[in-house]
Amino acid sequence: MKRFLPLLTLGLVFLGGCGLEKPPAKLAEEIAKADKPKTEAAAPAPAAAPAPAAAPTDPILAAGKTVYDGGCNACHDAGMMNAPKPGDKVTWAPRIAKGEETLVKNSINGILGMPAKGGNAALTDEQITNAVKYLISISK
Repeated sequence: MKRFLPLLTLGLVFLGGCGLEKPPAKLAEEIAKADKPKTEAAAPAPAAAPAPAAAPTDPILAAGKTVYDGGCNACHDAGMMNAPKPGDKVTWAPRIAKGEETLVKNSINGILGMPAKGGNAALTDEQITNAVKYLISISK
């Protein structure tokens, strides 16, 4: 048994060397190359974000934008729970076709994933109406 173990170990070492696809010198050379830091050209700068929409001149739309920017934007800008994004004409078209009154009613009472008044019970119906008017104006 004492002679068998050294022979087995020596045999395994030889068998292990047979599995190498490349000689050890070439393998060590490739490992050294892989460890060197690669210098790559800097990635191009990301495109600038679109400029924010100009403030509406209509006082009702300006008030609606203020309400929208004060909380509605948290879900709508990201499209959370399928909230229609402002300015997305394709998504807004069927909603706008239902009429402003329906959009206001749904915004006040809540619909699908949107809670009543967007989750801000302190908003008045007039503020919600103004926010809806603002969204319609930028999404037509």
